[in-house]
Amino acid sequence: MQQMGDKVAAKQAAIDCGLPIVPGTPVPITTTEEAMEFCLKHGLPVIFKPVYGHDGIGMRVVHKMEDLKENFERASSEDKNAFGNGAVFIEKFVEKPRNIQVQLLGDKAGNVVHLYERDCSVQHRHKKVIAIAPAPRLDPEVRDQMIDGAVKLAKHVGYSNAGTVEFLCDEKGNFYFIEVNTRLPAEHTVTEEITDIDLVESQIKVAEGVTLPELGITQENIRPRGYAIQCGITTEDPDRCFLRDNGTIREFRKGGAEEVLASV
Repeated sequence: MQQMGDKVAAKQAAIDCGLPIVPGTPVPITTTEEAMEFCLKHGLPVIFKPVYGHDGIGMRVVHKMEDLKENFERASSEDKNAFGNGAVFIEKFVEKPRNIQVQLLGDKAGNVVHLYERDCSVQHRHKKVIAIAPAPRLDPEVRDQMIDGAVKLAKHVGYSNAGTVEFLCDEKGNFYFIEVNTRLPAEHTVTEEITDIDLVESQIKVAEGVTLPELGITQENIRPRGYAIQCGITTEDPDRCFLRDNGTIREFRKGGAEEVLASV
């Protein structure tokens, strides 16, 4: 978990397993000059990412060279405030990709299974808004390659726990490893719905030393059924330039068809 929680270390492990990756710096960058050197070699757009971050916090896309310095400094500052560490790395930005997550479970005996994939492409400021499982209209061959690569990576590092391997998939069917989430993200519920496996209970049992076969969780027993969709709520403060905010939901109103059509 510690190795996969470090995005740079996870990327190196993926390289060792032969997974395709988006061009990026092998170690965190510390200066604007390093970022500029990368941009001159690989071109724009690029994206800054926190080494230890999640939920899109601190991620910044740069389309113009004149915006590079400001975005690097802001990304590093945001990451330090949010995660206690301002380390960032830079990657070539893949435009209009699909975000595909492969859900894994691993135990302390070396067993690893996958629970198929989720499509989390609909995002707001790099924060997942809609999750669909399994991913619709995904080429079966591409799906199998991503799943096989995710399982291979988990076994390579001896991963134990629930975890998610994330990929970007472009319009041509090319896919790239981006990171591993060593936790249960909010969108894990759609995977539970199509597999009937309680991921929270499973990871607790694994932590106690129970193996996946003892839980009755083997790859041949896992078969997706139907589809599940989850929609998230993003809270922002309009009085503070729409910064992320939190609070209590006191009222929820669901728009009807006429309201939706009227707003369009």
